[in-house]
Amino acid sequence: MPELRKDPVIGRWVIIATERKLRPSDYVEMCSTVEEENSPFCPFCPGNEQKTPPEIFAIRQPGSQPNTPGWQIRVVPNKYPALRIEGDLNKKGIGIFDRMNGIGAHEVIIETPEHKQQMQDFQQEHLERVIYTYQSRSLDLKNDKRLKYNMIFKNYGKEAGASLYHSHTQLISTPVTPKRVKEELKGSQWYYDYKERCIFCDIIEDEISRGERVVAANSDFIVIVPYASRFPFELWLLPLRHSPDFDSITDSERPNLAQLLGLVLKKLIKGLCNPSYNFIFHTAPNRFPHPGYWQTIDKDYHWHIEIMPRLTRPGGFEWGTGFYINPTPPEEAAQFLRELSV
Repeated sequence: MPELRKDPVIGRWVIIATERKLRPSDYVEMCSTVEEENSPFCPFCPGNEQKTPPEIFAIRQPGSQPNTPGWQIRVVPNKYPALRIEGDLNKKGIGIFDRMNGIGAHEVIIETPEHKQQMQDFQQEHLERVIYTYQSRSLDLKNDKRLKYNMIFKNYGKEAGASLYHSHTQLISTPVTPKRVKEELKGSQWYYDYKERCIFCDIIEDEISRGERVVAANSDFIVIVPYASRFPFELWLLPLRHSPDFDSITDSERPNLAQLLGLVLKKLIKGLCNPSYNFIFHTAPNRFPHPGYWQTIDKDYHWHIEIMPRLTRPGGFEWGTGFYINPTPPEEAAQFLRELSV
């Protein structure tokens, strides 16, 4: 019998389609493996620094110069940005419609000089540097009071929207808080108003007590397959310490975040035939003294990373209803990944 499950944060319903049940081996048989591109030229490789906009941040070998080889991680503006940093918002009303200029930031974090190396291949020390770069860029962009939200996301593989094979992440800062984030914020606020507790902290406590949807954990972070997973093998990585802001992680937490993120990516790549995936950092909006943010946001919201392998595709039903159909029960997905050794 199919089962409907309700996401406790935003109230979204998901159908766990047990009658079309797919096991991990089924995904391997029909897998679409991420493969290296055949193009002989890559603008992100060392020696091609002049083919990108000038770098705005880099971790470099001592003595190397900006926009030359010798870097370990390099951040550049996107050559074809969704939003641009220069200008004013110039908000207007046109009849019943609202508009503003496309002000924001769109940056590319080139995570390694090695063309064939992907995030799941990184040594933990290097992944720590990548996370430090995410944190540094997020904190810097928060100084711009035109920007409301910093979204860090990764597209791995063509099925997930990646246009270049060379390992990279993107950071887009927007002048408005995205609708999807607002749904989480409102759900978290409602729960806190009702129970005076963070809903994500309660989810963590409940998942630890049950154990059946926990994939891995260490002293600072936990990875679960959420109860109402939209996609097969969807993962949430959450800090055990309550915090609304990703960029508030401490120097001592960064290694454990790198350890757990690297571990679960290795598990996905090994267990599911190197699938395309997206990950997205869900964090609180940039907070300045202005109307629209409530006093409890530091207590009711909890940052986390959502990792979504691209094993199925939403169809007309999903787009028309907002429901998702997941053919793999979260408990089975968690057990498979938990027991998989890498």
